[in-house]
Amino acid sequence: MTFNILFGGEDRFEAILAIVAAARPDLLVLQECVGWEDGARLRAVAEAIGAPAGERHAVLGNANPRPNGRRNHVAVVSRAPLAGARVHAPEALAHCLVEVELSLGGEPLVVLGTHLNAGSEDRRLTEARWLLSLVPPTRFAAGLWALAGDLNALSRRDPYPADLGARLAAAGIEKYGSPPRFDTMDSIEAFGWADALLLRPRTSRWFTALRGRDGAQVETRTDYVLLSPRLAGRLALADVIDVGAASDHHAVIAELS
Repeated sequence: MTFNILFGGEDRFEAILAIVAAARPDLLVLQECVGWEDGARLRAVAEAIGAPAGERHAVLGNANPRPNGRRNHVAVVSRAPLAGARVHAPEALAHCLVEVELSLGGEPLVVLGTHLNAGSEDRRLTEARWLLSLVPPTRFAAGLWALAGDLNALSRRDPYPADLGARLAAAGIEKYGSPPRFDTMDSIEAFGWADALLLRPRTSRWFTALRGRDGAQVETRTDYVLLSPRLAGRLALADVIDVGAASDHHAVIAELS
């Protein structure tokens, strides 16, 4: 499950706990864990999904600071013990990337949890290329890999209307370019990552965020669970979880055998 909780959850945190407890994912990736440095909210999330406390089950990736000083940390919480964890926060990333490894049916599963740049497709594309450089193509083709997070990028495979550019302009949304660009997701999909929500959708739900002003909002999806070819073969279903007012993003889940 991947879920952008918006500014650390603020006074919505109890609602966020209820959502993750209901979903009870085996592995949870959270973005915008602002102010979580003391570990209290990370422990509460672990408890909510039934994960033991401690660093073998929960990792907070310390993000690079934004110009306003805020750090949009990325967290990964796993009910199964982690065999390894590493946080990447090079200057090339707006935030950070958390890389964890655990076992899936006796095989190593590598999960990359991240949050790409919100403001520029050029910067997102640079971040995506850096991310892909971490993944050895031969290991990717033969192994089990997942990439989960708010990538802030549009996929041309989602059901956007033909006048998407005009709608984005009317809503005052410039972050995707004009006309809207799909370069970041094109590069990720060209590498071989498969979009779980497109492969085996449980319902017709697809968008994860309404962008723009009241009266001129546009349905967009920038939250993804992406799978390597072999892991995609284990996909049972994927879906968007409506979180109501708990965040400005809905969550995305994928069930794997």
